[in-house]
Amino acid sequence: MSGPPPPLTDGPGRRLVVLRHGQTTSNAAGVWQGQLDSPLSPLGEEQAAAAGPALAALAPVRVVTSDLQRARLTGAAVARAAGVPLVEDPRLREIHAGAWQGLTNDEIVRRWPDEHGALRRGEDVTRPGGGESLADVRERMGEALRDVLAATGPGECVVVSTHGAAGRAGVSWLLGLDMLVSWRVLGALGNCHWAELAEGRQGWRLRTWNVSVGGGSAEGTFAP
Repeated sequence: MSGPPPPLTDGPGRRLVVLRHGQTTSNAAGVWQGQLDSPLSPLGEEQAAAAGPALAALAPVRVVTSDLQRARLTGAAVARAAGVPLVEDPRLREIHAGAWQGLTNDEIVRRWPDEHGALRRGEDVTRPGGGESLADVRERMGEALRDVLAATGPGECVVVSTHGAAGRAGVSWLLGLDMLVSWRVLGALGNCHWAELAEGRQGWRLRTWNVSVGGGSAEGTFAP
């Protein structure tokens, strides 16, 4: 797939908000969920409810969400607060963690020490058992964001409700950054934290990263 689309030449630049879902029951238990359809925890529901009005203030014209319920319910809170449509796109799902899905980090380290060690060293590891690599996620996230932007007019803002690894992969694609470099430099998105990107004459720039309703940042969970 080619790189991010060229910026608009006429009118004000577009804005894109990449939002990670609220805390899930799996996040709270330290379980790798990947594409398992984990529900929001009570705290996650509170986080989503608080994020709704905060992101509505950015005047999005629509919310595009992963079809997994943790992202969909988080995105729905924003759409409801802003009074705009909610559109599902399965390409915005979290990385497929293969055989690691449903396991704790300790279980993964014990059963796949070599693969997990490579992951910790910053290598792009295809998750065993039919899972994805970060390059795979970047590819599909880029395709999804290209379509989102194609439907976004000058000066408009769109919120994308997605997941931790998927969100970072999408941001790295839009900024034209090397995947593994951006992984190290940007760090994780916390639950119900977001990034805001703005379009300029020379392309896209990062305005904010890993912010929440309180205005602060927080480390995301290691397990996606």
